[in-house]
Amino acid sequence: MKLRTFGLFLRQAALSLWRNAWMSLAAAISVAVTLFILGTFVLLILNINFIANTLQSSVEIAAFLEVDAPRSEARALQERLKNFPGIADVVLVTKEEGLKTLAQQFGSEEELLKATGGVNPLPDYLRIKVQDPAQIGEIAQAVQSMPGVDEVNYGQAVVERLLAVVRWVRYLGAGIVVLLGAGSLLLLMITIRLAVYARRREINIMKYVGATDWFIRWPFLLEGFFLGLLGGALAAAAVAAGYSSLVNKISLSLVFVPLLRDGYILWYSGLGLTAGGAAIGAAGSLLAVHRFLKV
Repeated sequence: MKLRTFGLFLRQAALSLWRNAWMSLAAAISVAVTLFILGTFVLLILNINFIANTLQSSVEIAAFLEVDAPRSEARALQERLKNFPGIADVVLVTKEEGLKTLAQQFGSEEELLKATGGVNPLPDYLRIKVQDPAQIGEIAQAVQSMPGVDEVNYGQAVVERLLAVVRWVRYLGAGIVVLLGAGSLLLLMITIRLAVYARRREINIMKYVGATDWFIRWPFLLEGFFLGLLGGALAAAAVAAGYSSLVNKISLSLVFVPLLRDGYILWYSGLGLTAGGAAIGAAGSLLAVHRFLKV
């Protein structure tokens, strides 16, 4: 395509937007509202996923060793598990350290030892972190079968419920994103189709004098592109402002809730909304004008 021809298409698109300024503004705002809802849901789902992953990463396997197991066997098992596939880290907690932890919660060590006849009844145990929380059950079973291990605990019911919630959120989030994206495309298609319908006689005349389909399509494609671009940019600005304000308020009142606070999340979401709006606008224009070109 020649630069002069592309300039002609740009002028035609700009002229159409100017002549239909109110309709163009309404279309851009409609796209902005739809993409704002889409962006809000995306950030909500990302944060829920982040919270779930944070909770998952804190889940550990506690492998309690036999009470009379020598400390050397405990350290040997620790080294063996460090090389076990799927395990990220293994920490040995001795019975003495366990007693100190209990003493901080329930009283002094002397009182606890007195209540147990002067004998520390606690076993050594291994705190095991896994690389993938989805494999925690399989790894726990493997650890349970190892010599010297008396009992394994990792909160099976809680972990399984958490994994189920994460899967549900991911599937639901993907579905919502697809539906809202389709809604944005349909909305812009309707808007562009109205503009195309108003100029259907002009399109027919251009066809009769020999204009190619793409010569007719380009101004509408650019028109939809700019409408979508504007709508996406407005949505990105609104999402960034709203999210920053909300995160600041939550950080003051619910400090224990982990949220995505890095600036990159707003940068990428804003870029995605703007580019997505432009792409949806261009695609909507092509689909809308295609019907009239077939006539």
